[in-house]
Amino acid sequence: MNSNLLLKIFIIIYLFLFSLIANAQNETPKDSISKELQEVIVKQHKKAFTNNNGNIKVDVANSIYNTIPNPVDLLAKLPLVQVSSDREKITLVGKGNPLIYIDNQKAEMSDLNALAVSDIKTIEIIQNPSSKYEASGRAVILITRKLSKKDSFRTEISEMASFKKNYNNYLGFNSNFKKNKVELKANFNYNRRNPWENHSIAYEIPQASIVSNYDVTADSKVHEYIFGGGLFYKINEDDYFSINASGKLRHDTFPINTFTYDKNQDEENNVLTWSDNTSKKNFVNAFINYSKKLKFIDTKLFTGFQYSNFNQHLWSLVENKFNETEFELSQNRDQKFNVDVFSSRIDLEKKFKNEMNWEYGGLYLQAKSKSDVSIFNYDENENAISNYNFKEQNTAGYTQLSGKIKKMDFSVGLRVENTNVSGVFKSQSLPVLDKNYTNLFPKAQFTVPIDSTKSISLNYAKSIVRPNYSRLSQISTYINPYFLYGNSMNIDPAVVDEISSTFQYHDKTVKLSYYGVKNPMYSSFIFNKETNVLTISEVNFNKETGVSLDFELPFSYKFWTTTNSLVFYLEKVEDQAAVFMKSKPYVYYYSNNEFDLTKGYKFVIGWWGATKQYKGIYEHGANFIMDMSLAKTFKNWNCTLSFNDLFRTTIYKEQLTINDVNSKSRYLVDAREISIAVRYTFGKVKNSDYKEKSINENESRIR
Repeated sequence: MNSNLLLKIFIIIYLFLFSLIANAQNETPKDSISKELQEVIVKQHKKAFTNNNGNIKVDVANSIYNTIPNPVDLLAKLPLVQVSSDREKITLVGKGNPLIYIDNQKAEMSDLNALAVSDIKTIEIIQNPSSKYEASGRAVILITRKLSKKDSFRTEISEMASFKKNYNNYLGFNSNFKKNKVELKANFNYNRRNPWENHSIAYEIPQASIVSNYDVTADSKVHEYIFGGGLFYKINEDDYFSINASGKLRHDTFPINTFTYDKNQDEENNVLTWSDNTSKKNFVNAFINYSKKLKFIDTKLFTGFQYSNFNQHLWSLVENKFNETEFELSQNRDQKFNVDVFSSRIDLEKKFKNEMNWEYGGLYLQAKSKSDVSIFNYDENENAISNYNFKEQNTAGYTQLSGKIKKMDFSVGLRVENTNVSGVFKSQSLPVLDKNYTNLFPKAQFTVPIDSTKSISLNYAKSIVRPNYSRLSQISTYINPYFLYGNSMNIDPAVVDEISSTFQYHDKTVKLSYYGVKNPMYSSFIFNKETNVLTISEVNFNKETGVSLDFELPFSYKFWTTTNSLVFYLEKVEDQAAVFMKSKPYVYYYSNNEFDLTKGYKFVIGWWGATKQYKGIYEHGANFIMDMSLAKTFKNWNCTLSFNDLFRTTIYKEQLTINDVNSKSRYLVDAREISIAVRYTFGKVKNSDYKEKSINENESRIR
């Protein structure tokens, strides 16, 4: 069954459901009380999840989710959201890496880690972001914090004990203080993690008569220090000034143990590889913001400056043992990477009396990175040194108009970005990377109400996906004498065109989407015939296309509230260097079920998974993961008992044939967990005026 036929079938299903629901008997909308009542308290059970135009919103403050000790674990519980095993990356199923915003302001994973869950009011997954957000955003995770104007203070101490294969501990401290026009915030977290990972690949290179497979296990010890602080000064009702700094210091030790079988023509080897590894990753971020209402033109002005730094140092000592002989030293690897990013921006917003809103602004960004590698080979008794410098300048401007024409809501915008990048080795006179390009990114959204309970919308967006700065470095990981994990310095950004239509009936939606990607970035194999070493690194493929049909089906009955997502995907990745296997539809499913029990107890059970995935070049195995938790809140204490990955099924499988390399891989994540979390709060700040706005729109690439 080809993609065109499947697309037609999806369209027929979509139109059938549209006509079926549109002709269904209308439900009577719930009454609302518009008059003010004094001395009356109304208690209502609020839904944890709401759905509007395919965007899912989570009420964190009034649900069991406010007992989860950190925001990363909180996001991992949400539909479509997936968190990597190292907790360093968030992906959205079918959308890639989303942008993270806190109060409509750009943030990075370190800022997210420094945020207290008790400060969060709602989290919204925006699948059709407007042109106000930078061009690299196919989706946005918007975190809204509690707001108010009352003076007081609040301090929160949290502790979570996590039991996996190894013991993990998370300790947090968060404090707010507000007096008159000044508000101060401070936080500190110490995480002691001991992650375990296992990965295996079996591959063949027929043209070189090579058959090889390896099984690698890493048992890490991770110390993380997360800190932040800030000052917010409210000049008057419309103007404010703020300064904020945050950081994350991480130190890892992770011995890697690898068993390898390798057959090269008639030569067979069984190799044990032991590598002693130490890694330091430090991230700091600071910014100054100023907002002012220009009353003479009735325009809101925002301007700010931001500086970010990421520094990584990876040291490895590698030993190999061939065919039951003695261990012998192979390599001493010393690798360093540093990137500095400075950015500034200006945003203006003007609202008109006819419900029109005009936003426009610009951004300038400059990034510089250094990648220094020193590898001593004991076999050749020589040292290989390489130094690589990278620079990037990005200038962007945008304009967006939104409002209402009769009954139709609309938002149209255009963003233009110019990017200038260069990369050069110190040992060479000519650059290996020298690019200057300009892109236009239009976005549009139109929503037409059918009646008070039904509406239909149409969306179009062009976006860009740029590689992280660390992907453009020389840092690589030694697995065995025949295999490396590396990076690619000469990789182009991917450009995405996407169109979608959503039908909403009350809080239920059906969404049909189509997207096309030019130069998608995926991992590929590169074989060096001279050294017989196979390297896996990220490269550009020719193209990627996909179509999806998304059902969001929330439901409530008495003390039971459930949120369900069911998404049918057909995705196809193509490249001339790869063998095209087949492309078949697959299904992603998610269900979250919350039960309000007696005496303040809340019980949640949820599961998510996907059927086997055939994506043209890639073939991924099916998975199914179930979690459950029990929470109790009383006075100033929140306690949560969680059991994640009940059946220990967090296993990822992949099959790929590219550049004459046939491979099958298996990645096992230590996700089965029993955890006990306790949070104690004293003092109280009901709301907060505190605001912060990240300036660097490419901040998420700094890792």
